[in-house]
Amino acid sequence: MIYLDHHATTPCDPVVLEAMLPFFQGQFGNPSSPHFAGTRSADAVQLAREQVADLVGAQPGEVIFTSGATEANNLALLGYARAARATNPRRRIVISAIEHKAVINPAKQLAREGYEIVVLPVDSQGTVDLGAAAEAINDQTLLVSVHAANGEVGTIQPIAKLAELTHAAGARLHTDAAQAVGKIPVDMLSWGVDMLSISGHKLYGPQGIGALIVRQPRRTQIEPLTYGGGQERSWRSGTLNVPGIVGLGAACARCQDLLPTESERLATLRDEFEAAVLNAVPNVYRNGNPAQRLPHNTSLTFPGIEADALLARLPTLALSTGSACDSGTIEPSATLLALGLSREDGRATIRVGAGRFTTKDELQLTASLLRSQVQNLLILSAIQ
Repeated sequence: MIYLDHHATTPCDPVVLEAMLPFFQGQFGNPSSPHFAGTRSADAVQLAREQVADLVGAQPGEVIFTSGATEANNLALLGYARAARATNPRRRIVISAIEHKAVINPAKQLAREGYEIVVLPVDSQGTVDLGAAAEAINDQTLLVSVHAANGEVGTIQPIAKLAELTHAAGARLHTDAAQAVGKIPVDMLSWGVDMLSISGHKLYGPQGIGALIVRQPRRTQIEPLTYGGGQERSWRSGTLNVPGIVGLGAACARCQDLLPTESERLATLRDEFEAAVLNAVPNVYRNGNPAQRLPHNTSLTFPGIEADALLARLPTLALSTGSACDSGTIEPSATLLALGLSREDGRATIRVGAGRFTTKDELQLTASLLRSQVQNLLILSAIQ
């Protein structure tokens, strides 16, 4: 199998696995315990906070560990809005039209609780309309949530400009950065982001761990989603997942070391792969913003071809038609429709996500297999 679905999940880096292993057996202490086994685990958790904070331009005390970006997004939207309800009259939440369901569905829940949800349109390349944002973000806005980069077409959003608009209106900005962290430089301070979500399994760490990073947490009120022993500032009670946290920290440190060279390598491989497909397959086109795009991302539309039928003919390739959370649906991607694609073209689109261990030979073989199977399907379609 050639694995090219790194948007959905990444393999755990061997360096990360090595860092985690001791905490499954020999160093198993509860970090809340006062004895040496507990303090040893607590020290490992603190190191991981520092590693996560370093990667995103934050302070260790601003890192709240969660089970992943989904929980972090829920905590940011639901937790912040519910905590503000008693003292803040603002009731507007602004999101983009191409957010992950982990933002869309909490926003829908807030709508049921009396909040106004405003959805920002995007252009044909998947970039948020800043003019619409300037109109939507006003003195009634409590929170804006726009992801840093899209997990389907790879478009990187103008987060710093959105932060300026948000703060000028006296609101807070949250960004789901699960697809961006470890792939492009992320700096909460220079971006002006107030809350940021990450996920370990998107950056070569383990599944089931993530974090919400909250700028100046002492000045921020967040209502917890669960109640218990008061861990993580009482915002996320429960015994800490020490092996997962250690893995997340090690993954962030690894990304910090590799980011400059890895991004350049992946962008080069991606460009070569796209050229091989675009030059050989008639009518195929690329989605996303070519100038502001994740370095490992390719979204290709093959008009007249059913993407599911194409993938069925490529059993040795791990590809997808969109977000992993939408797999198995018969409807075309909401993200692609928001970009202006027809329903037919939406169903003719595949996503290719290279990664840390992807080779040039694998991508060249993938391009060749895609070319031959698209041609076969076009011939079959013409016969029918």
